[in-house]
Amino acid sequence: MPKMKTRRAAAKRFRRLKSGLIKRSKAYRGHLSKSKSTKRQRQLRQSTYISDGDLRRVNKMLGHG
Repeated sequence: MPKMKTRRAAAKRFRRLKSGLIKRSKAYRGHLSKSKSTKRQRQLRQSTYISDGDLRRVNKMLGHG
Protein backbone atom coordinates (compact mmCIF):
# COMPACT_ATOMS: atom_id res chain seq x y z
CA MET A 1 0.00 0.00 0.00
CA PRO A 2 1.54 3.36 -0.98
CA LYS A 3 1.89 6.23 1.43
CA MET A 4 -0.96 8.72 1.61
CA LYS A 5 -0.10 12.01 -0.06
CA THR A 6 -0.55 15.32 1.74
CA ARG A 7 -2.81 17.87 0.10
CA ARG A 8 -0.39 20.74 -0.26
CA ALA A 9 -3.05 23.45 -0.07
CA ALA A 10 -4.16 22.09 3.32
CA ALA A 11 -0.57 21.81 4.56
CA LYS A 12 -0.11 25.54 3.95
CA ARG A 13 -3.29 26.46 5.84
CA PHE A 14 -3.21 24.18 8.90
CA ARG A 15 -0.65 23.35 11.58
CA ARG A 16 -0.91 20.19 13.66
CA LEU A 17 -0.09 20.59 17.37
CA LYS A 18 1.36 17.96 19.71
CA SER A 19 -1.97 17.86 21.55
CA GLY A 20 -3.65 16.62 18.35
CA LEU A 21 -5.52 19.87 17.74
CA ILE A 22 -5.14 21.61 14.40
CA LYS A 23 -4.52 25.34 14.30
CA ARG A 24 -5.97 27.57 11.60
CA SER A 25 -6.23 31.23 10.68
CA LYS A 26 -9.55 33.04 10.61
CA ALA A 27 -11.32 33.92 7.39
CA TYR A 28 -12.71 37.28 6.14
CA ARG A 29 -9.45 39.12 6.53
CA GLY A 30 -8.28 39.53 2.95
CA HIS A 31 -9.94 42.72 1.74
CA LEU A 32 -12.90 45.10 2.27
CA SER A 33 -11.46 45.91 5.68
CA LYS A 34 -12.81 49.44 5.76
CA SER A 35 -16.32 48.22 6.51
CA LYS A 36 -15.13 46.01 9.38
CA SER A 37 -14.69 47.49 12.84
CA THR A 38 -11.26 47.78 14.43
CA LYS A 39 -12.29 45.28 17.10
CA ARG A 40 -13.41 42.77 14.49
CA GLN A 41 -10.17 43.14 12.50
CA ARG A 42 -8.10 42.68 15.67
CA GLN A 43 -10.01 39.51 16.56
CA LEU A 44 -9.55 38.14 13.04
CA ARG A 45 -5.77 38.31 13.49
CA GLN A 46 -5.93 35.69 16.25
CA SER A 47 -5.55 32.06 15.25
CA THR A 48 -7.98 29.40 16.40
CA TYR A 49 -8.54 25.64 16.18
CA ILE A 50 -10.61 23.68 13.72
CA SER A 51 -13.92 22.33 14.99
CA ASP A 52 -14.42 18.72 16.09
CA GLY A 53 -16.62 18.11 13.06
CA ASP A 54 -13.78 18.95 10.67
CA LEU A 55 -10.99 17.21 12.57
CA ARG A 56 -11.22 13.85 10.78
CA ARG A 57 -11.45 15.43 7.32
CA VAL A 58 -8.52 17.80 7.84
CA ASN A 59 -6.40 15.02 9.36
CA LYS A 60 -6.98 13.01 6.21
CA MET A 61 -5.99 15.96 4.01
CA LEU A 62 -2.77 16.33 6.02
CA GLY A 63 -1.93 12.69 5.44
CA HIS A 64 -2.54 11.47 9.00
CA GLY A 65 -5.08 8.80 8.11
